[in-house]
Amino acid sequence: MPLARLLALVICLAACIGIGIEFQNLLGKGQSLIGAVWSLAGYFTILTNAIVAGVFGAIAAAAGRTQKPRTVAGISAAIALVGVVFALLLEGTRPLGGSVAVSDFLLHRFTPVAVPLYWLLFTRKGALTWRDPLLWALYPLAYLGYAIARGLSEGRFAYPFIDVGAIGWMQAAINAAAIGAAFIAAGQVMVFVDRLLARR
Repeated sequence: MPLARLLALVICLAACIGIGIEFQNLLGKGQSLIGAVWSLAGYFTILTNAIVAGVFGAIAAAAGRTQKPRTVAGISAAIALVGVVFALLLEGTRPLGGSVAVSDFLLHRFTPVAVPLYWLLFTRKGALTWRDPLLWALYPLAYLGYAIARGLSEGRFAYPFIDVGAIGWMQAAINAAAIGAAFIAAGQVMVFVDRLLARR
């Protein structure tokens, strides 16, 4: 198996195993099947890793024929956001031990590094445009609206930095704007690197 397909397969398996561990933990705490799925669907980390699993599983199975540079780059930006936000804002917010530590590593540390590395090493360069990061930002923006609406409905927010009940709308908006601006800026850096490597 070529190295690119092998790495894609490893990435897919890492995301699947990480999500599976989180799912099993919820079932072990007494949640129903549907309840566990609904609970996990509230987290950007889980949703993004699920997308990673699907896309990289397809890449591994189809020898890269399904690989689209803009798609892989956009997913790389989104999963990198997972890693950065976790490292800066969320690390230490829940106790880790046993299988939870494994899922934490796979979902918050491994895939956020491995996916951008795959993009850097194995994705065709020169396909990105300066507007692509704005399009990629639609995904976290849509999640933000979904997460806030869900949090208001359920009385529980997935992440403390968007908990409008605890920190207020103004602070939540500032936090979201800062994360969004950093995401778009990082995406522009990716476009710059893409064009630089294409010229070389």
